Amino acid sequence: MPYQDQTYGCPVEVGLHMVSGKWKPRIMYVLHGGTKRFGELQRSIPEVSRHVLTMQLRELEGDGIVRRIAHPSVPPKVEYSLTDLGRSLGALLEPFAAIGDQYIQSRKIAEENDGD
Repeated sequence: MPYQDQTYGCPVEVGLHMVSGKWKPRIMYVLHGGTKRFGELQRSIPEVSRHVLTMQLRELEGDGIVRRIAHPSVPPKVEYSLTDLGRSLGALLEPFAAIGDQYIQSRKIAEENDGD
């Protein structure tokens, strides 16, 4: 039976949409280490602009992957953490991290051999 949805073609597309993008996997990777304030996230990913980080966090929050807690204080204190769903997606990110580490190591070895 074909997947019947007005927006997505199949469940895989839904899942990929939730975590796709240049910054979402990296945000999730940083939050996998624990709750972070906005400034900590920005320092952990200095290449992303403040605006884009805000937009990506809002999308992740909207998809139920990230929890945003605003504390009523001066100055404002906002904390971000992974939800249960977000933590479960960590199991998907781990193989990518392992592949990335393996790739980096193989590139280093190749560069060392090219220098000989």
